[in-house]
Amino acid sequence: MDRLDAMRLFLRVAERGSFSVVAQQMGVARSVVTRQVAALEAHLGVKLLARSTRRLALTSAGASYLERCRVILNLVDVAESGANEENLAPRGPIRLSVPLSFGLRHLSPLLLDFATRNPEVNLDVDYSDRRSNLLEEGIDLAVRIAERLEPGDVVRRISSSSMVVVASPEYLARHGEPRHPDELVHHQCLGYNGALTPNTWQFVIDGRATSFPVRHRMQADNGDFLLQACIAGFGITYAPTFISAQAVAEKQVRPILTDFHTPELGIYVVLPGNRYVPHRVRVLMDFLAEQLGPQPPWQLAA
Repeated sequence: MDRLDAMRLFLRVAERGSFSVVAQQMGVARSVVTRQVAALEAHLGVKLLARSTRRLALTSAGASYLERCRVILNLVDVAESGANEENLAPRGPIRLSVPLSFGLRHLSPLLLDFATRNPEVNLDVDYSDRRSNLLEEGIDLAVRIAERLEPGDVVRRISSSSMVVVASPEYLARHGEPRHPDELVHHQCLGYNGALTPNTWQFVIDGRATSFPVRHRMQADNGDFLLQACIAGFGITYAPTFISAQAVAEKQVRPILTDFHTPELGIYVVLPGNRYVPHRVRVLMDFLAEQLGPQPPWQLAA
């Protein structure tokens, strides 16, 4: 193994905190990875990693070496990419994480289109609403939908959505229609339990985001299930337009409380830290931004 390969291996082990995870991703035995890291430590004459039964930790020398490795490997990636890379066909693997409902509804056809246009790119897609650790899991790109992002996130905004309160005609005929958000507490609501504040729904009142309590008939960690329950008349739900727009257009549900604005959601591509972004990943980011854009198909008619 040459010096740069050893640096790349050490970087992967340090970021994922596990010999076993890296070995599994490389398709080799764990002992192969441990021997190669041990050989690097012997070459440098310092201990880079402190081993324990639970996880690996960087020594002070290891932390310093890691930062230098990142700088060197980023420079190598930039140099190897070549000045003419924009004219080259994207190639190589892209591992990405996307939200479940948004991914299946809106990203799946785009990713298939991207794969057709770029046959030398290999996509590995994780559909999940959980917040992935991009560095530890070796993810090149994640799509996240949020009102606000975590400090330190490296992102590009590619589109937007908004929240809308909807109910079926059947439910409204039986229970009446709330005229103000503070009346929601008297209704049967269907809530997304993956939200930061699942027991309250936000509206913009006098220019300020205000939370109103709701009483749940059902809760779930998937917005498509909640929409189906809403269509079936089980209650009112607070859904992103990328999930609810089609049901509204088909008059299966009706927007209510439309006099009260809801917070806008940004749709972002998130990258794993401040590092060189491979050409294939940048091409995918540009493609998604172009296809989704500032006027996405899930906007509700005024």
